[in-house]
Amino acid sequence: MSAQLVSVLDGILGFYSLLILVYVLMTWIPLRGVLWEIHQVIGSVVEPYLGLFRRIIPPLGSIDISPIVAILVVGLVRSFIRGLLG
Repeated sequence: MSAQLVSVLDGILGFYSLLILVYVLMTWIPLRGVLWEIHQVIGSVVEPYLGLFRRIIPPLGSIDISPIVAILVVGLVRSFIRGLLG
């Protein structure tokens, strides 16, 4: 795999992890207007992925740890992709 492709994939996966984090943090604040719309757009991108983990990992009381696991999995994939050039 070329270094350029690995770099692009790494950047995309890093951005996706950031989107998950922003999406989760936005659930902690009241959303109205444009912020609510931004949350909806980000949710349409990350919810299908997060849903995979929510089906497997039950919430711990009122705490949903599936985003943490989802970000860790993205990190593992990033490490694997970087290792292909190693």
